[in-house]
Amino acid sequence: MASILYIGMDVHTTNHTVCAYKIGADDVFAETSFAPLAENIAVYLETLRYNEENPEDVEFICGYEAGCLGYSLYRELKAKGIDCRILAPSTMATSPLDNRKKNDRMDARRIAKCLAFGTYRNVYVPDEEDDAVKEYIRMRNDANVEFKKVKQQITAFCTRHSKLYDGTKHKWTKQHRAWLKTLEFENAILRETLNEYLIRLQQLEEKLAVYDKRIKEFSEIGRYKDSVKKLCCFKGIATHTALSMVTEIGDFQRFPSAQHFSSYLGLTPGEHSSGNSQHSLGITKAGNSHLRSLLIESAQCFNRGSVGGKSAALKERQTGNSEAVIHYADRANERLRRKYVRISMRASSNVAKTAIARELACFVWGMMTDHIS
Repeated sequence: MASILYIGMDVHTTNHTVCAYKIGADDVFAETSFAPLAENIAVYLETLRYNEENPEDVEFICGYEAGCLGYSLYRELKAKGIDCRILAPSTMATSPLDNRKKNDRMDARRIAKCLAFGTYRNVYVPDEEDDAVKEYIRMRNDANVEFKKVKQQITAFCTRHSKLYDGTKHKWTKQHRAWLKTLEFENAILRETLNEYLIRLQQLEEKLAVYDKRIKEFSEIGRYKDSVKKLCCFKGIATHTALSMVTEIGDFQRFPSAQHFSSYLGLTPGEHSSGNSQHSLGITKAGNSHLRSLLIESAQCFNRGSVGGKSAALKERQTGNSEAVIHYADRANERLRRKYVRISMRASSNVAKTAIARELACFVWGMMTDHIS
């Protein structure tokens, strides 16, 4: 019978601390630390192999927590024929001591024991093309964050110098931008400063337009096209959000139910109950924070329009899809719009948006797993 050694790895950009554990042993089998190279791990495993009584029968299962290294170490070890897992930190077994004492060696031991006893869940590893598109979309999101920050900086600059726009009008319209260009200051340096802010804003806006065009091209790739078209049938979900979901999730079938999918996104409510005392908490915020944010943004669209109404943009996005897909999306859109109105009458808009985002996630799972009847 093969002997299995579980290799817990606490990985950093500066070093890797590894621990070998065998079920039935009184303590760890071996542990060490070395430079952060996959080759060093392979050499270490071979050293362990030939310390065993039957080297040919030894199997290794390696693992590390999801973190800064992403999937790179996983892929390097897989290329060397080494079985590797990436552990989701929120699913790993912990003890009260973990919160009081922590170091790399203890982390490596904990990972090894989680691997041995199965007290964890694997992180889904996308293929390289999905990962590349996902990274591009996240880069675009980072640019959008910077774009919003520059807007805030311009508003703050104007406020500091008593240049207040008419509060009854919306900001960042053509009229607002024209107003910014006509502002006069006693000191010429202040006008120059505002000009530089506006130039930076325009540059970022142009970059975002380029990025969005490129993302649109990605969505037309054969492997993504049908899935993106289906998701765009939902109100509030356009190409950017749809492609993000497809590339981040990969295989929707890995979630056995819509509830499991919404839990993965951290959109399900937490609970802190004991005995007869029951306390509901806010959403868990576990799992993929990027997709959770996108769905909550999508949910904001349900506070606009009439129940059952369709905008011209939504009709255009639905064009080309099957009748069953459009009917399913329309049913979801109508239900979510009604629910938003109902919840917003007795709770805050944030509560309504979160509830809609959770149910929208369930409809997304249904669409992507063909549960649309």
